Amino acid sequence: MKMTQEQLEALLGADMERVEDLLYKSVTGSGALVDELTSHLSNAGGKRMRPLLVLICAQLGSPSQVASQDVIDAATAVELTHLATLYHDDVMDSAPQRRGVPAAQHQWGNNRAILAGDVLFARASRLVARLGQRTIDYHAQTFERLCIGQLNETFGPETDFDPVEFYIKVLSDKTGSLINTAAVFGAWHGGATDEVAEAVGVYGERIGVAFQLADDVIDLTSDGSVSGKTPGTDLVEGVTTLPILLLRERLSAGTLDAEGQRLLADIDSDLSDSAKLASVVARLRDSEVVAETRQIAQDWAGAAVDALAPLEDSVAKQALVDLAQMMVDRMN
Repeated sequence: MKMTQEQLEALLGADMERVEDLLYKSVTGSGALVDELTSHLSNAGGKRMRPLLVLICAQLGSPSQVASQDVIDAATAVELTHLATLYHDDVMDSAPQRRGVPAAQHQWGNNRAILAGDVLFARASRLVARLGQRTIDYHAQTFERLCIGQLNETFGPETDFDPVEFYIKVLSDKTGSLINTAAVFGAWHGGATDEVAEAVGVYGERIGVAFQLADDVIDLTSDGSVSGKTPGTDLVEGVTTLPILLLRERLSAGTLDAEGQRLLADIDSDLSDSAKLASVVARLRDSEVVAETRQIAQDWAGAAVDALAPLEDSVAKQALVDLAQMMVDRMN
């Protein structure tokens, strides 16, 4: 008998509770002072998208089955790795907040925040070490890609490299790589074939890119009272996102009209004045580049779903299709 969506949701809910339990144990255990720091972001919540993806992909190999301990270990290790990168990213970006709480480096300082990230990555590695050499190698390659992506973002593209292509590559490394890994780990440790694991890995990488491109749109179009994030935050912080790259691409090609040139000049000016920022955001919202970014995000989500073609129809596959759609529905 085929599993229903309700049965899948019940299974995933129970398995996620096991992940949360192991995650709590993994971010604590070193004494009150250290535990407060290493559990700071985990306790603040988060979408838990990556461990959920592990659990869904495990169902492709073990349909209707409670997740094995290997699957729970893999899901927890992926989330710990993600948390480790957040500590490091916030130090590099001097971020004031994360998940609605003060960023760790604002509360404990850069040195302690960096060390906390290192501790979490070490604990992720200990879990991965239980899962065999293939998983260890894949995890190490993923961590390398995460670091290379961050480094490339700080250096920027070389003069002969297309800035838009470079940006997508950075997104693939910084975000897509770990979501790819979550999907692959779920398939491997759920007993799916290598063909299935390869397909969901491609899917994961592509929804990672779609997710970040959707964030580029949300930064400009969201209702701050709903999202909790001031529209245009990336602009104020000097973060270059795809809409801005597309404006610069048009300028280089000589196709940017006078209004677009004025908009780009304002973007490159001091945006500390709230009224000026609001004007820039309003003009960007109505621009072709935001519409184009929205379409590119949808294209990446569609390409992610296309990667699932080798999979047999199942409620787990449909859950992956729905997840891809959720990545871009956030823009609406």
